[in-house]
Amino acid sequence: MSDEILTSPNGLEMLGYCPEYYQSSRVFKAYLQSTGLELDDYEAGIDQLLQAMFVNTAPAWALDLWEQELGLISYSGKPIAQRRSRIISKIRGIGTVTVPMIKSVAESYVYGTVSVTDHPESYSFTIKFIDPLGIPANIADLQEAIEEIKPAHLGVVYEYTYTVWGDVLGWGNTWGYVNGQGITWEGIKTWKPA
Repeated sequence: MSDEILTSPNGLEMLGYCPEYYQSSRVFKAYLQSTGLELDDYEAGIDQLLQAMFVNTAPAWALDLWEQELGLISYSGKPIAQRRSRIISKIRGIGTVTVPMIKSVAESYVYGTVSVTDHPESYSFTIKFIDPLGIPANIADLQEAIEEIKPAHLGVVYEYTYTVWGDVLGWGNTWGYVNGQGITWEGIKTWKPA
């Protein structure tokens, strides 16, 4: 039996720690091979468990567990990034509702910048999406999360930021240039030059 039988990194590593008379034994090499494979599986399992412990690295099967633990309806058919942002939002939304908490929850969904303005005189607050431009793709999930954490007597207004023609002109562009880039009139709303 040659040394090629030891394909497991742990098996090869263990063989190096053994006395020379064991290194030539076919039986001992076979034993180390099987033990090394088991250790490789064990290490892989530990790595997977460690990834599952953190929402940002959790695989899809672990996100199912996170959703269940937090009492969320399973989003197993949705993109992983959307599922993660929903879980993070739920975690951030635990505790007393404050403007910073609402901002934190909102930013966990849009991966951008928002501002939250409190209007105590009208029992409401405004969430303004600064970046990215336009309406975020998963706005329905965000609205659901905000409704869940905000006090029932407070209203919420969502404001979106768009590019206006004055911005385009201010950047030194003309309609001919923009049209030449293949950007439609509708596309200008969320366009930022590179």
